[in-house]
Amino acid sequence: MDIRTVPGIMPVREEDQLDWEELRKYLVREGVLPADSGPLIAVQFPTGASNLTYLIQSGEFVAVLRRPPHGPLPPRAHDMGRESSILARLHPHFPKAPKPYAYCEDPLVIGVPFFVMEYRPGVPLDDAFPEGFAYAPEVGRAISERAIQALAELHAVDPVASGLIQFGKPEGFLRRQVDGWIERFHRSRTDEDVPHADAVMAWLSAHVPESRDVTVIHNDFKLNNMLFAPPAYHDIVGIVDWEMATVGDPLFDLGVMLSYWTEPSDPPALQALFPSVTTLEGFYSRREMAERYAEETGRSVHDMKFYYVFGVFKLAVILQQIYVRYKMGKTSDARFARFGDGIRALVEHARAEIDHP
Repeated sequence: MDIRTVPGIMPVREEDQLDWEELRKYLVREGVLPADSGPLIAVQFPTGASNLTYLIQSGEFVAVLRRPPHGPLPPRAHDMGRESSILARLHPHFPKAPKPYAYCEDPLVIGVPFFVMEYRPGVPLDDAFPEGFAYAPEVGRAISERAIQALAELHAVDPVASGLIQFGKPEGFLRRQVDGWIERFHRSRTDEDVPHADAVMAWLSAHVPESRDVTVIHNDFKLNNMLFAPPAYHDIVGIVDWEMATVGDPLFDLGVMLSYWTEPSDPPALQALFPSVTTLEGFYSRREMAERYAEETGRSVHDMKFYYVFGVFKLAVILQQIYVRYKMGKTSDARFARFGDGIRALVEHARAEIDHP
């Protein structure tokens, strides 16, 4: 294959260029590449606002490289070693997680810590299917099923036997999440009113359920972090972006996924904020997704309202953290100007879900 023909990639941006020859030499020293390997070529994945991700190739060898973004980083954020270690322990138990090949923290190689992992030739799904694909409702049903099955398989991994228990603190996980995201909301508040925000935060704080299980969780499990095999787009060939993976309440993952799982009956403002293929005929509703998860895992989803409302509130806080930077003039990206409306739409939707019987 020629990675320059892979759909959805772009040439490496000038500011994101690396020392490809030093990288090749490092991969040879680590035994990832043979000594007589040819020069590396590279392209870049344009999606994502966090770590920088490249597709690299030397002859028949193709792999993915991940490195932190530019500039100063918060403590413990963008930890390449942690993500690589998680994948090393998870991959043998959950093959949909890519296998890592090498982790490097030597700044003399490319200047920053990075890791290299196997490439999975699949396509993420977001607001539309690839051009020319003939969609039919059975495709939506199949994707809904595969997503739930993948989540159930991940949550069946034994945190202790896999060695992944060391990457989380399951005791008090949900309370820490609620308190932490409420605190982030207060810290990033602007001078604009967000109706119902205080009521939603009070409800969440008062309704934290007792976690019944502890599992490995992805912590950002959503449709566009899954790679689907063309041309049918039924089967998941990989799941990516494990930087926030931890050990905690499995229903947290389900709530996060459903917060992105837009339905055709959702308010127009919400659909505009998170356009998704899940509004197409054939995709399961959020209720059906939760019911299928319960059938697959045997877990009760009695408290699903809490997990979904929290997922929606968390999205509002993420937007708020970006919006406050825009309001303070720390970023001039015009796309962020509408985030205020998006925050209000999310909080209003969370409040409506709380009030819904």
